[in-house]
Amino acid sequence: MPNTSDLVALLARTDLFGGFSPEELAACAAAFRLLRFNKGALLFARGDPGTHLYLVVEGRVRLAITSEEGRELSFRHAAAGDLFGEIAALDGSPRSADATALTEVTAYALERKAFRDLWSTRPGISAGVIAFLCRRLRETSGQLEGIALHPLEVRLARFLLLALGNREAPAGKRVPLDLGFSQSELAQLLGASRPKVNIALGALESASAINRTLDRIFCDPVKLAQIAQQDDA
Repeated sequence: MPNTSDLVALLARTDLFGGFSPEELAACAAAFRLLRFNKGALLFARGDPGTHLYLVVEGRVRLAITSEEGRELSFRHAAAGDLFGEIAALDGSPRSADATALTEVTAYALERKAFRDLWSTRPGISAGVIAFLCRRLRETSGQLEGIALHPLEVRLARFLLLALGNREAPAGKRVPLDLGFSQSELAQLLGASRPKVNIALGALESASAINRTLDRIFCDPVKLAQIAQQDDA
């Protein structure tokens, strides 16, 4: 059984559940179950029924699509505090991607029928689900625009800013960022080749927006923000 107070706090920070009232959050939290997955475990495969949505507590999950030729495209990593699998769980359609544990993973799971019972009896939850789907549609449109219209270094700068969250650098220093995955994974998430991502990283480094070591990227959020906004001028 989940720790209800901890789970409510996690849910309140997600896009889907963040607008719910305390009572609605508590009702949803009570329906979740705690699960653990070993590194390399397949949580679900593309085409599987969308029976659950998941909230990561610890670890990292890769969401990817594999083509008929065997080429894999990672389009998202779900880390602590992230929801995944929510769209298929909402509409009951088959999974659109594979979900694989890149590390040992602890996650909460909510079964589709339990969530459907909640939103069918609580108008506030139903309205929150609709608002979430509208936001997700706008985000998808923005992502497609970014891939189609913006230079890779701009997309990379925006990606790094999102990864940094609200962290700010002390005066005269950069913020250390451990992405937790390889440059090849980064290339897949950005929809580019690994050599092109390496060139874009070099461009950010030349602009003093980042500094790279073997296992970390040290970021200057102010300079990254300037680069990220270049195409919006």
